[in-house]
Amino acid sequence: QVQLVESGGGLVQPGGSLRLSCAASGFTFSTYAMYWFRQAPGKERELVAVITNTGGSTNYADSVKGRFTISRDNAKNTVYLQMNSLKSEDTAVYYCRVFRSREYWGQGTQVTVSS
Repeated sequence: QVQLVESGGGLVQPGGSLRLSCAASGFTFSTYAMYWFRQAPGKERELVAVITNTGGSTNYADSVKGRFTISRDNAKNTVYLQMNSLKSEDTAVYYCRVFRSREYWGQGTQVTVSS
């Protein structure tokens, strides 16, 4: 079955960096676009970044452009989110997602940006 397992979250000071990972299994990873979403307390889940199956194209929410980078390693069945210049408003639970007949989500990883 499809499994997505996020890791790499934590507490970081404003201006700091984190790298999230999402390990995928149960499907042909290299065939599917992959997504990072986030959900802050009291807010709706929002799309952060998307990467095509080959990694040849990416897209970002305006709020993270120039600070976050999505990438993938199809040999490792893993998608990454490099987050730099973090701000307090980036505090959220971060999820990876794949759409394969239906949506599949990981359990999420908490990112807290605070001094």
